[in-house]
Amino acid sequence: MNNIRALVLTEYGGPSALKISSIEAPVAGAGQVLVRVQAAGVNGLDWKVREGYVRDAFPLQLPTVPGIELAGIVEAAGAGTRLRKGDRVMGPRGGLGAYADLVAVDEANLCLIPESLSFVEAAALPVASVAAWQSLNFAGPIQAGQRILIHGAAGGLGGFAVQYAHQAGAVVFAAALEEHAGYLRSLGADHVIAYDKEQFEASARDIDLVLDYVGGEVLNRSWSVLAEDGVIVSTASPAIQASTPAGRRGLWFMNTSDGARLQAIAEDVAHGRLHSKIGAVVRFDELPAAIERNRTQPQVGKTVVDFSL
Repeated sequence: MNNIRALVLTEYGGPSALKISSIEAPVAGAGQVLVRVQAAGVNGLDWKVREGYVRDAFPLQLPTVPGIELAGIVEAAGAGTRLRKGDRVMGPRGGLGAYADLVAVDEANLCLIPESLSFVEAAALPVASVAAWQSLNFAGPIQAGQRILIHGAAGGLGGFAVQYAHQAGAVVFAAALEEHAGYLRSLGADHVIAYDKEQFEASARDIDLVLDYVGGEVLNRSWSVLAEDGVIVSTASPAIQASTPAGRRGLWFMNTSDGARLQAIAEDVAHGRLHSKIGAVVRFDELPAAIERNRTQPQVGKTVVDFSL
């Protein structure tokens, strides 16, 4: 069996816990395809897994390969699959393991990459675009006129959520650094709150839905801006329901694979109906540093690792 390159988590810890190593190449099982990865998206879950913050939610046997979304070329197909060798595909890994040259992926997680999108552009979409849609509608379908506050609005998740909420006719409050205000207005934000200049509580009132993509003290302060029947949906705080004040509604959201939704989103991006922001493209050997920057620095759009660099 041939060996392949992979980023391997050897132990819980800081950036040095991630090592570029040689591992055994996988084989596609029934209902799976083997994908030659060309690009992969960097996500906040990467450093949370690395540091062991989500070990209870995602028990792991170390060493393991992190990474949760990819774009590449089908190299082989298992029994009962519709995809064929040479197809350009994108999708979530359906677990960890995307940071490797070859990855076996359940076919149901994947969709075809529109011809006009590059592998780097495609790799930026699977997790953020679908999770933003699902989290926005998690507490119920968005209605025109609803007041929605999005924390972390300039990031990969936030940028899509701003666009979806705007397209649904909601009144969008976007919290981000002041330098990103123009970008967020271009996506459809009605009110941009520069959290480095002001407290969001000063501008946001009677909010029907808070999307918490940040967690921590931001979540704690957000209860005060809710309308009487408002709700907070958090992707960043697994313990939100245990800490929700009496009389309030807080929900923990985890995204699920949706190949049909991803295909529709990819077509919207390809035809300019949605904007996908790529903040940085890095080499494979820069992955540990890129994951650490995701932890320590505010993100604008997505960071993508290009396996060809």
